[in-house]
Amino acid sequence: MTRYQIKEHKATRLGFGEALVELGHENPNVVVLGGDVTGSVRTDLFMKEFPDRFFSVGIAEQDMMGTAAGLAVAGKIPFASAYGEFAAGRPFDQIRQSIAYSDLPVKICASHCGITVGPDGATHQSLEDIAIMRVLPHMIVASPCDYHQAKKMVKATIDLKHPIYIRFFRDNSPVYTDPSAEFQFGKADTLIDGKDVTIVACGLQVWEAILAEEILQTEGISVRVINMHTIKPLDADILIKAARETGAIVTAEDHQRHGGLGSAVAEFFAENLPTLQEFVAVNDTFGESGTGEELMKKYGIDKDAIVKAVHRVLLRKKNR
Repeated sequence: MTRYQIKEHKATRLGFGEALVELGHENPNVVVLGGDVTGSVRTDLFMKEFPDRFFSVGIAEQDMMGTAAGLAVAGKIPFASAYGEFAAGRPFDQIRQSIAYSDLPVKICASHCGITVGPDGATHQSLEDIAIMRVLPHMIVASPCDYHQAKKMVKATIDLKHPIYIRFFRDNSPVYTDPSAEFQFGKADTLIDGKDVTIVACGLQVWEAILAEEILQTEGISVRVINMHTIKPLDADILIKAARETGAIVTAEDHQRHGGLGSAVAEFFAENLPTLQEFVAVNDTFGESGTGEELMKKYGIDKDAIVKAVHRVLLRKKNR
C-alpha cells in the first residue's frame, strides 16, 4: 500500500479552470481565450463568471495566439487554452513570432495532453508538445502532477514576466499533494527519499513513479522520487544532489522519448555530471485509441515499465 492515501480523484484541467476563476476575482486584467473546446478544457468556469473577459475564437488556434499576444501588449494577462495538440503544434509560428520572440507573458494552457486522451486517438494525443515548446527561447514549460498542484501552478503564473506552456490531462487522477505546500517554478519536489536510484517524473507519471517505488521497496531497493513539475527551467540543484547520492536516474513522462523531460535531464547531466540514465517514455511512435490505462501499459510508460527501467539502470550501475 502506497504511503500516499488517496481520498479523491480529480483532473488537473479542473484545477486549471478553478484557478482561473480565483485569479479573475483577484485581478481584473486576467482574460481568457478559448478555441471551441471551452467545456472540455474547463475555461467554461471563467466564462460563466466573467463573460466580458472571455474571448472565443473558434477553431482558429493561430488567431487565438496572435490575439493573446495583442492583449498582453495592451496590459492584460491572457490565458489561452485548447487541446495540447492544437495549442502547441498548430499555432507554433504565432507562438514563436508573436509570443516567444517578443517575450510576452502569455499563459498557454494545454489540456488533454499525452497518450491518456485515449479514445480520441493519435491525432489528439500530444506527445511532442514539451519538445516543441522547450526549444523556444524565453518559454517556461511545466506539467503539474495532480489537481492541487495544477491550481497552485496556474495561480503562480500571475507574477511571471515570460511566456509559459502548461500541460494538463483529461482523465481524473489521484489527488495526493499537500494543497498548502509551497510552489515555485523551477524548484522540484522530492516526494520520496532513497539512496539506490532516483526516478525523475512529471505529470501523470509522478503517480506511476510512486506506485513503482512501492513495488521496488518490497525488493529491498531504496528509491528516490522527484516531481520535476517544471521541465524548463530544470531544478539543477535537486538533480546534482540526486546524481551524487544515488548514482542512477530513471526519467518518466507521458511524452515522446525524444525532446521531452528525459532529453532535458540527459542534456543537463551530459554537461554537468555524467550519470547513468534510463528513459520511460513513448518510444518514437504515434498512439492509438484505447483507455488511458491500456495505452500506458502498451506504450511502456506505466509503473511496471518504470520498475523495469530501474532494474536496468541498477544493473548498469552494478557492472560499471
